[in-house]
Amino acid sequence: MKLSVSMTAFNCESIIRRTLEPLLGLADEIIIVDSLSTDRTPEIAREMGATVYQEAWAGYVAQKQSALDKTRGDWILCLDSDEVLDEEAAAAIRKILAADGPADGYYLNRRTFYMNRLLKHAWQPDWKLRLVRRAARPFVYGSDPHDAIGVEGETARLPGGLVHYSYRDFADHMQRSRSHAEVMARSYHKRGKPAGRLDLLFRPPFVLFKRLILQGAVLDGVPGVLAAVSSAAYAYMKYAFLWEMNTKGGTEPAKTGQEKPNKG
Repeated sequence: MKLSVSMTAFNCESIIRRTLEPLLGLADEIIIVDSLSTDRTPEIAREMGATVYQEAWAGYVAQKQSALDKTRGDWILCLDSDEVLDEEAAAAIRKILAADGPADGYYLNRRTFYMNRLLKHAWQPDWKLRLVRRAARPFVYGSDPHDAIGVEGETARLPGGLVHYSYRDFADHMQRSRSHAEVMARSYHKRGKPAGRLDLLFRPPFVLFKRLILQGAVLDGVPGVLAAVSSAAYAYMKYAFLWEMNTKGGTEPAKTGQEKPNKG
């Protein structure tokens, strides 16, 4: 069975080669929708055999749907430009292709490489539906910036997973957390979601407790603690932005330029 890879990209020349290398010899085609990168991302991707389309940024859900729609394989592996497929997952995918199933979609667990360490507890587990059968009518849904893949059929989990090289450093992490919090708040605002004092008071500490203690981020050392605290900060900023938007008379807030896609 033929395998397509669906991916979006923006200014990720530092990681795109690492992302594409495990896919060579596995995928029959690699489709990348590039959001008008200003670095060498499109050039490097084409050098490695990818077909690159350049389109203005339309949002996380719409952009990934555009990439998905351009694929032609019997199976589609949907990846972010900063996600690297490990060897165990690649071997499992080969078996799926050889047997053509039996499920219609497969989840892969994503672990984050953060501050020079592959985290074992923070942000875990993080199962993402990534391998989907075309006949199961895969689609992208969700609220920006949190998109997800769906299928009409049965799903299962695969061994192995993805390594997520999402942040260059702590400053990059904080900048992108703020950006994502604002985009998420805008999505909430459009849906009429309220935000009050209880959200600001209780949601951030609950997130911190969940990440740090229940998920065991403290066992990852300082990087794990920073990951947990950043999740709480993200929750605080998200509801602070939403409260501010809701108190402006219900009008759509002016865009701030923070809606650009992730950089790799």
